Amino acid sequence: MNYSKQREKILDVLTNNPIHPTADELLEFLKCENSNVGLTTLYRNLNQMASAGMIKKIDGLESSAHFDHNTFEHYHFICKECGKVFDIPSSVAPSVVKNTREATGFDIISHDIVFHGICSECKKRKES
Repeated sequence: MNYSKQREKILDVLTNNPIHPTADELLEFLKCENSNVGLTTLYRNLNQMASAGMIKKIDGLESSAHFDHNTFEHYHFICKECGKVFDIPSSVAPSVVKNTREATGFDIISHDIVFHGICSECKKRKES
């Protein structure tokens, strides 16, 4: 993939906002930084970076795809209060893929595991 200043800026904003933003949220972050990246350019670059394995495109969390700068194997937690998406290390369930494969006989190519609940910050706020 060729170098692009816009792609570099998008990746920088995505890396510095690890809340797994949607394209619309990323566009707002880019506007706040006075970037001239438009929505079409943003979508094109996000899809290219996801195809190249530079970022992870996460479908199925909500109606819009979210984007994650972490490409290592991990799970996600979505807070039902604030809507933030957090990374959970895959080491919390190290055998889940192996056990699923053995139990079903399926060839698992990739997987996304999502936990839903209330994050510690929102939990503290509710308890106060």
